[in-house]
Amino acid sequence: MNEQEFFNQKTRKVMKKIIILFVMTVTILTATGQKCNCLSNLKWLIETFEKNDAGFQYVIDKKDRNAYVSHNKVFLEKAKNIKDKTDCLKLLNDWTEFFRKGHLQVVFNQGNGLKDIGLQSKAKKPKLFEYAPVYDIDLKQFKNYVSHLKVKNGFEGIWYSAPYTVGIIKDKDNPGGSYVGFIIKSGNPAWSPRQIKLKIYKTEDGHYDMTYYMGNHTPVDIKNVELLGNNYLLAGFIILKRLEPELEPDKQLDLFYKSMSAKTPFIEKISGNTVLLRIPSFMFDQKKAIDSLLDANKDLITKTPNLIIDLRNNGGGSDQSYEKLIPFLYTNPIRVVGLEYLSTELNNQRMLNFINNPDFSEEDKKWAKESYEKLSKHLGEFVNLDDEIVSVITKDTIFPYPQNIGILINKNCGSTTEQFLLAAKQSKKVKLFGTTTTGALDISNLNMTVSPCGEYQLWYGLTKSFRIPGMAIDDIGIQPDFYFDRTIKPYEWIKKTLEILNYK
Repeated sequence: MNEQEFFNQKTRKVMKKIIILFVMTVTILTATGQKCNCLSNLKWLIETFEKNDAGFQYVIDKKDRNAYVSHNKVFLEKAKNIKDKTDCLKLLNDWTEFFRKGHLQVVFNQGNGLKDIGLQSKAKKPKLFEYAPVYDIDLKQFKNYVSHLKVKNGFEGIWYSAPYTVGIIKDKDNPGGSYVGFIIKSGNPAWSPRQIKLKIYKTEDGHYDMTYYMGNHTPVDIKNVELLGNNYLLAGFIILKRLEPELEPDKQLDLFYKSMSAKTPFIEKISGNTVLLRIPSFMFDQKKAIDSLLDANKDLITKTPNLIIDLRNNGGGSDQSYEKLIPFLYTNPIRVVGLEYLSTELNNQRMLNFINNPDFSEEDKKWAKESYEKLSKHLGEFVNLDDEIVSVITKDTIFPYPQNIGILINKNCGSTTEQFLLAAKQSKKVKLFGTTTTGALDISNLNMTVSPCGEYQLWYGLTKSFRIPGMAIDDIGIQPDFYFDRTIKPYEWIKKTLEILNYK
């Protein structure tokens, strides 16, 4: 999973011919007469979310409105005393956790969201981030210090995680086992040298946790930071490779690093009877690469007994990206449960945007127009834009090989990836290996709107799955058939899965 996918702007298709990666409405409210502070931003968040999020009432019905009222009272009081924009962003996101952790996020506003959908021709460093915290250090002196480090298995050094080169050093401002990571070089224009990219803290039980700042400077807390061998640092969906000091390599970690750092899919035969297929993302811009890879290796896959599909850290993307993968695992009809849209003026504006989109065909625009008219007649209600609640995928061919398919999953698999897993699990050939997934699927199809003062973006859900409450996924996740506990290290997962697939 990359930084963009962490706040996965996942879109479920409603019509097979509609291919949309980001479902969003760029709504910018004027700040006339608006007092811009954390309290006003929180009030805007509450009002906008209550009116437009497809999961709001569902959670209120489960948790009780009195609990929600109490929740708001606490946060409104806290907001009165917050002056810093970053602290306010944290408070806004803490408020959202009453509802769910996935498909719901407040982030700093960058170019009114246009950069997120590729409408800005030139990336410019947002002025908001020019004043992000920096670590007071001389980079030349730090590099000289690192060149003399001889201690193995330490966090200190120079590390790389595309597109960032990061220096990590013991934090002189927070002694007692803390480390700070700062930018040395960045391919992201929103980041400058010495700005703080991460912080590592020693916990009471002796482990390490991390606060990692995403590409838009949004902080994310990650549990259990660990060193793998001498040269790799793993923290949730983040993996860094040591550049300096140069320490002895560990060859057994090479395949793991190749998989976890891959930006595009690849396939590799790892034993006489097993093929490894790595898909780091289902984002729509990866669809062509996935399809081409599967087409080019169809004979290899269908003539090899075992297939391991590594989806770890795949945060989702577009359902269309996995369509060509389904035939390789298909054994019987696959049922796919549909969804319904919450109709509001803000939400329905999306359809008007589609109608005016020059990339849409006339047929697509006709669908958008009909959908808008249908939604507009039912404001405040949920609307099923499809003709059915459940669709069924059937195929004419069942391939003899692969006979056994193991899919690797972890806590960073969410959204479209979970939708794929729900389909894959229905195959008699498939077993899931690893740990429970994120749980971000019931409320989906992200929409975006900007706060009145233009400081923050709210990403929230437009749709609700017909699966709930009977089979809820949000904040629960999908469990593996074979659970890999903490004694099985992440770099051992492929080897362990291979052993299990080969059991007689």
